[in-house]
Amino acid sequence: MAFRLDKLTIKAQEAVQQAQEIAADAGNPQIDPLHLLAGLLAESEGVVRPLLDKIGVNRPQLDKIVKAELGHFPKVSGGATPAPSQALMQVLEAAQREADTMKDDFVSTEHLLLALAKVDSKAKNV
Repeated sequence: MAFRLDKLTIKAQEAVQQAQEIAADAGNPQIDPLHLLAGLLAESEGVVRPLLDKIGVNRPQLDKIVKAELGHFPKVSGGATPAPSQALMQVLEAAQREADTMKDDFVSTEHLLLALAKVDSKAKNV
């Protein structure tokens, strides 16, 4: 299944864009699910932070772990735009399946977070 970015809500689009910026700023050649998790954690409004608080996540510790893990990714110079990794595409496709299962027309940040928790990646392990 080819993932369509136009099926993302505004907040989900912002999270994916933030993930791309995080990867680009770090010089990472690919956008990984961990970049997406960092993008979701960076959002100040929306449902991700309250949801994580509700389930008892220590967000400062999670932020620290994500930042440390991002530091292990390969770096390149040259300013090329990072490309989505295969794992990120799997997360986006899983998020679309979550939205379909819930009979939602668009993929939201909640669907992205659920997909991150299900698709095997460093983000899931964190």
